[in-house]
Amino acid sequence: MSSLLLFSLNASAVDIYVSLNGNDANLGTRENPLATLHSAIRKARELRRLNDKSINGGIKIYIEKGFYQLNEPIVLRPEDSGTKASPTEIIATEKVILSGGVKIKGWKILVGNLQSLPKEAMGKVWVTDMPNYDGGDLQFRQLWVNGNKATRAKNYNGDVMGRILSWDKEKQTCRIPLQSNINLANIKGMEMLIHQWWAIANLRVKFVKIVGNSAELAFMQPESRIQSEHPWPAPWISEKTGNSAFYLSNAIQFLNEPGEWYADLKNHKLYYWPKASENLLNAEVVAPAIENLLKIEGTIDNPVSFVSVKGISFEHSTWLRPSKQGHVPHQAGLYMLDAYKLKIPGTKDKSTLENQAWVGRPASAVEVTYANNTSFENCRFEHLASTGLDYKKGTSGNLIKGNLFKDIGGSAILIGTFSDEATEVHLPYNPSDKREISTNDKIENNFITDVTNEDWGAVGIGAGYVQGIEILHNEISNVSYSGISLGWGWTKTTNAMKNNNVSANKIHHYGKHMYDVAGIYTLSAQPNSFITENVIDSIYKAPYAHLPEHWFYLYTDEGSSQFTIKNNWTPTEKYLQNANGPGNLWASNGPKVSDNIKLSAGLEQNYQYLLKEKTAYSKRGINIAEDKSVVFELIYEDKKQPSDDVLENFAKENNLLPGEIYKWNNRIVLYSSSLKVESLQQTLKRLNAKEIKLYDNLFYEFTRAKNCNEKPVAEWENIILSANLVKDEKMQQEYLEYHKTQFEKWPEISKGFCNAEFQRLAIFKNDRQLMLIISIPKGKKIDDLNPKTTLNNPKVDEWNEIMKKYQEGIEGTKADEVWVFFKPIE
Repeated sequence: MSSLLLFSLNASAVDIYVSLNGNDANLGTRENPLATLHSAIRKARELRRLNDKSINGGIKIYIEKGFYQLNEPIVLRPEDSGTKASPTEIIATEKVILSGGVKIKGWKILVGNLQSLPKEAMGKVWVTDMPNYDGGDLQFRQLWVNGNKATRAKNYNGDVMGRILSWDKEKQTCRIPLQSNINLANIKGMEMLIHQWWAIANLRVKFVKIVGNSAELAFMQPESRIQSEHPWPAPWISEKTGNSAFYLSNAIQFLNEPGEWYADLKNHKLYYWPKASENLLNAEVVAPAIENLLKIEGTIDNPVSFVSVKGISFEHSTWLRPSKQGHVPHQAGLYMLDAYKLKIPGTKDKSTLENQAWVGRPASAVEVTYANNTSFENCRFEHLASTGLDYKKGTSGNLIKGNLFKDIGGSAILIGTFSDEATEVHLPYNPSDKREISTNDKIENNFITDVTNEDWGAVGIGAGYVQGIEILHNEISNVSYSGISLGWGWTKTTNAMKNNNVSANKIHHYGKHMYDVAGIYTLSAQPNSFITENVIDSIYKAPYAHLPEHWFYLYTDEGSSQFTIKNNWTPTEKYLQNANGPGNLWASNGPKVSDNIKLSAGLEQNYQYLLKEKTAYSKRGINIAEDKSVVFELIYEDKKQPSDDVLENFAKENNLLPGEIYKWNNRIVLYSSSLKVESLQQTLKRLNAKEIKLYDNLFYEFTRAKNCNEKPVAEWENIILSANLVKDEKMQQEYLEYHKTQFEKWPEISKGFCNAEFQRLAIFKNDRQLMLIISIPKGKKIDDLNPKTTLNNPKVDEWNEIMKKYQEGIEGTKADEVWVFFKPIE
């Protein structure tokens, strides 16, 4: 009994209380609480400094229910660290909001005319004085009314955007069409948002010059130069798919529909047109004032340790850099400090590289640097201007679990170094002091929805150079770009990344605005890393996508190497392997993945209560990828074709089965899916063929379901043959016409195929060469089945005799040889 008593004494803990009814002069007990978290942390720090025996079992800081307005960030420093036996916990007893916002009151309906206000807004707009903050008008880019983000007044309503007419890189100007009801002359403070491939840019307009039916816009520096000099992403000009989309914002001339606001800094007034459901006399209107709400700041030699935050809501952070310096992102929301196209391409690490860029990292509501064994659990990150939670550098063994991320302008979570501001983004990061690397952090069971709703090129979860990260059982929806982005650097060179695991996440309703996108996206070499058992579905039809088909469920981008990508459920196998490095293994991905994996992905049962926070899905529709078969043919110089071992390894790295690869003489054929064409057109170059031909012109198809009215067998195998049509173009047309009308005029042919148990017969054409695919039940032989086509069916013999005059052998066949058989690799 005495030993238990001693243990109890050693494990004693201190409880510190914070309440809106408290006073920072109080002791911090439940009966006499403190008023601020700042003071509670200081009290805890002093107890640790004095090595007070009362804290042997830890310190718990309880925050009681309420809205706590912050005027400066809460900061936790190395001196605030706990230990494994004596951790520091910051706990909300009920709903606690730490807000960086200012509540705006004093609203009155606007009386009389206001110059430049649209006629339709007269009598409907309300006005109040701009709040005073730090001795001047509060500047902000977001406004929330009753918890809903209002719209900064813009020239197109709803989701509508215009299309630029041109972009002049030399003059650094953009031409846009004029709108008949809006005068753009002499507007001060106007901004332009432009949609570019996988990122947007926010550009401050310097002046507008009217030129006929168009307006020429010039922009402020530094964004003007960077926007015009960098090549990726850049303004898109295309007659086929349309030029880059844009909209203008921040002018009283644009305030023309309910839910829009405009801040007139010159006259110190804020205007808002309330929605029908809103009454500004009793509405809660909040504007953000500070960028960071909480900072955990350690050093490389003295990190912050053993601090946890539980159940707190972080709300109303601001981010003003776009208003002061513009915002031209490179990727995943990281903005370019400098960027340009190389006159002579190539660097030591990458011979084909044509651009250089240096990036900065956007502000976050909560940021953590040099910390280990910290955690955020059951917290809410809402109504935030930029990133929600950012574990920036030197983090280890931290946990982000069971949180809600909702209504966030940028990424929900960023973690790990991307590029230091002084380092060019394509240079591999591998510091000599490994403590810089974010290692063995875990992100699990978080619900992420309606994030990236301002910076459309940000991501749900973005990880840079990380080691041993686990991203597990998160659900991500309603994001403008990719769900999870893992990696940085665009390089297959060895770097800091390895041993990463992305598993059992559920990602859906993504790609709301931007393409060149995937549910899960990777970059660079990451040895012993895994992407497994995720479920990815429902990518939006983005209305202004530059390349409407350039979207994917899984996307291993430049340098991605040594990944295992296995058992991920997707509706189709629409994946991209772009300029990958070696050692990737693709296996068993797609719609045939087991139902158990599909049901297990996403939030585990104890966290599914978060799903009640789901946001409404857009009505713009979901992409459905049509899966068609295609054939690739690789032609080699004699004796230069790759070995079977090389081909088998290629199959593993490119989401192919070895049975999809066939050989004959100096030719190799891949029978694959149209969904893999974009990827294979790049990766097949690695096999060094002298010619690569794509057969996607399917001009004839017999199927058992359609032509025999029978269900096909569960498993079949394919026989691949090739021949040429004769050179006579008239005879080629006759041949095509015969096949066009065969089912109608020669029904006996289909009958013969049905008798022979053919499951499918397809003929592709490239120039005059034909590829014939005959699908038969697995385990059977074509030599046994083919005679059944003519059994009691003389019309088939007649057809075959007619076809002979149109066909001849391909290059390399014998004199009497026409159709040649490609054999599958062993």
